[in-house]
Amino acid sequence: MELPAHYDPVAAGRWEYDPDQRALFEAAGAARVAPAAADRFTVELVAIDMQKDFCFPEGSLYVAGRGGAGAVEDSDRIARMIYRNLEQITSITATMDTHYPLQIFFAAFWRDGDGAAPAPHTIIALEDVQAGRYGPTPGLAAALRLPDDDWLAKQCAHYCAELERAGKYQLYIWPEHCLLGSAGHMLAGVFHEARLFHAYGRDAENRVEIKGGHALTENYSIFNPEVLTRWDGQGNLAEKRDDFIDKLLARDAVVFVGQAASHCVMSSIDDLLAEIEARDPAFAEKCYVVTDCMSAVTVPDGAGGFLADFTDNAEQAYRRYGDAGMHLVSSTVDMRDWPGMKF
Repeated sequence: MELPAHYDPVAAGRWEYDPDQRALFEAAGAARVAPAAADRFTVELVAIDMQKDFCFPEGSLYVAGRGGAGAVEDSDRIARMIYRNLEQITSITATMDTHYPLQIFFAAFWRDGDGAAPAPHTIIALEDVQAGRYGPTPGLAAALRLPDDDWLAKQCAHYCAELERAGKYQLYIWPEHCLLGSAGHMLAGVFHEARLFHAYGRDAENRVEIKGGHALTENYSIFNPEVLTRWDGQGNLAEKRDDFIDKLLARDAVVFVGQAASHCVMSSIDDLLAEIEARDPAFAEKCYVVTDCMSAVTVPDGAGGFLADFTDNAEQAYRRYGDAGMHLVSSTVDMRDWPGMKF
């Protein structure tokens, strides 16, 4: 279908944009197509963390990419892709990074040897914890209803060790972002508008999956926390999301868009790929990564360069996915022309 009359691409760059949900319902009703339940070839669009803090320069963790306009342009392309492929997309799942103030990847959790909190974008290595250069804020264990400060200190060392053993990340102190109840937690307006239009126009149950609320682990992936285990071996911190994995593996095709390519998108696809390789390696050919609908985290240094640039991480991930049999595709190509689609 063509772009609907209500869609304004300028709104992709407007933090304050909030669609008229009632008018959207009425517009979608006038443009109704076949209900999603009738689809013989089922396509799940998984939109990772399309939230304001990531999608706008005003956000606390804007995903700008190297070009600076990354997530804003991605939001426009994602919305256009949904509208133009309305009849091909069976359902849309939006994941939402969801945080609280006292979490292991935020400054409030840590103090250095002088009692100061670390600055955003600080990396805390295992050796920093072991040497006492950083430790959990005194008294924090009681606030988090954990056994005591000593237990928490041991868990922090275990967490850093497990991150480094896995080889994907070290502990990174992020700017406070996607705090539940904040404006930055909300979905970007043009994406929210497109997913609602799809839901109303196709009678599609477009769900939201929440992640990231455990105080003691980051949760880049929608499927797994970064670290599941406790230092004392007494059970797990959290469990992986087998239910959502099962849902996706029941689809004929799974399409990934969202933010950020270098972190939450990458971790989610990595975890799904591990499940695919364990269960049915051929399913990789049913997965599509829309590379022009995601960007990598970059942190400008204010002098024309970057304090941190994770673009290479995303590009390496794309190569892994292609080697595994996944399709790297563009939103500007009709979904019916993507390889392997059998509408």
